[in-house]
Amino acid sequence: MAFIEIAGGKQLNGEVDIQGSKNAVLPILAATLLVNGITKLNHCPKILDVYHMIKILEAIGCIVIWEASSLIVDTTKLNTSTVPEGYVKKMRSSIILMGALLGRTHTAIISYPGGCTIGARPIDYHLSALKKMNVSLQEENGLICCTTTGIIGTDIYLDFPSVGATENIILAATLANGKTRIYNAAREPEILELCKYLNAAGAKIIGAGKNQIEIDGVDELYNVEYTTASDRIVAGTYLAAIAGTGGEAVLKGVRCECLQSVISILREMGCNIICGDDYIIISSSGRLKPIPLIRTMPYPGFPTDMQSQIMSVLMMATGTSTIVEDIFEGRYQNVQEQIKFGADIQVNGREAIIKGVPLLNGCEVYASELRGGAALVISGLMALGKTIIYNPDFIERGYEDICRDLRELNADIRFIR
Repeated sequence: MAFIEIAGGKQLNGEVDIQGSKNAVLPILAATLLVNGITKLNHCPKILDVYHMIKILEAIGCIVIWEASSLIVDTTKLNTSTVPEGYVKKMRSSIILMGALLGRTHTAIISYPGGCTIGARPIDYHLSALKKMNVSLQEENGLICCTTTGIIGTDIYLDFPSVGATENIILAATLANGKTRIYNAAREPEILELCKYLNAAGAKIIGAGKNQIEIDGVDELYNVEYTTASDRIVAGTYLAAIAGTGGEAVLKGVRCECLQSVISILREMGCNIICGDDYIIISSSGRLKPIPLIRTMPYPGFPTDMQSQIMSVLMMATGTSTIVEDIFEGRYQNVQEQIKFGADIQVNGREAIIKGVPLLNGCEVYASELRGGAALVISGLMALGKTIIYNPDFIERGYEDICRDLRELNADIRFIR
C-alpha cells in the first residue's frame, strides 16, 4: 500500500517553484476540442487529473504528446462525441467536455461526473444554460445525451456563480451563432485563463474575471500556443505549511493577486508576507493567532479549496477559531483524521470550531479527498514524530509531487509505493 511518510516538527525554509494550475489546465484541455488543429500548452502539471483528461482526449480520437512540461494536443482526428464513462467517473471537471463537444460536433454523450466526495455539486446550472442555447437533453441509462442543430447565443443568468457552469457556457458559446452574455458569472482566475487561451486561438470574449462575460461566436479557432499560470491553491497550500511549521521561504512563479484572501488571513494570524512581481516571500514564527471567523465564498472570497489547509494551521493557534463552509458541505470529512493528531475540533453542520492546542503528535491517517489530503500533510509537518498518510492518490490528483516540493523547503517527507 502506498503512503506518504513524514518526520514532523521541522521548520520550512528555502525556495520552491509552483506548478501549472490544475483548475486552469483542465478546462483548457477541454477547450482544445474547439480548435480543429493543434494546441501547445506550456507549464502543464503532471498530475492524475491531467492524465485522466489526456486519456479521455485520446479515447475520442485526439493525439496528445508530452514535450517536457508542455502538452501538444492535436484534435484533427476527433472521431466520437461519446466520452468514455470510466474516465468521467474519476474526475468531476470532465463535465466541461460537454460544452466543448457541443461547440465542435453539435453532439455530446457523457455520464454524470465523479471526483472527490466533498459535496453534492449538482450540474443543474450547466444543463439549464445549455437548454437556453438550443441544446436538447435526454437522460438514458445514466448518460446525458445532448444534441443541437446549432448553438445559439443568448443571455444566461446564473443563480450561483458556478465555475463549471460558467466554463461550459463559454465553451459552448465560442463557436455559436450570435452573442452570449453570462450574468453572475464565476470570477475565478481560472475562468480568465480559459478565456485568454480561447482569445489567443481566435475567440471573441470580453469581461473574463468580472461577473458579466460576453462571447461573440466565431466560425473557427486556430492553432495556438499558450502558457498557463501557476496553481494558486498549490501556492496557498505551501504558504499554509510554512505558516504552520515556522520558517521563511520563497514561492517562485506565482503572483499575490490571485491569493489575496488567503494572504490576508495568514497576515492576520501573524505571518509576514512580501509580494513580488512573480514571487511570494513568507516568514512565520510557527505559533500563530486564531481567526474569529473564516467563511468560504466564491472568488474573490476565501476559497473552499484552501479551507482544510488553513484549518490545519489553526489547530495550533493560540486561541479559538471558527470556519463556516458555505460551498461544499462535505469539506469536513477529514476532521476525524485531524483529531488523531490531537486537534480539538467540533463540527456543527457547516460550522467548525477549532481550539488551538500546544502540540500535535504524529499518527496514521487516511486521505479521502484532494485538499483534505494536502491538509493532512500540513498537520504531519507540524506534528512531533512520524506521520503516515494513506491513500496518497487523492493528493496526486492536484499536486505534481508534494513530497519533492516540500523537501525543497527542508521537510523530512517521502512517498513510498
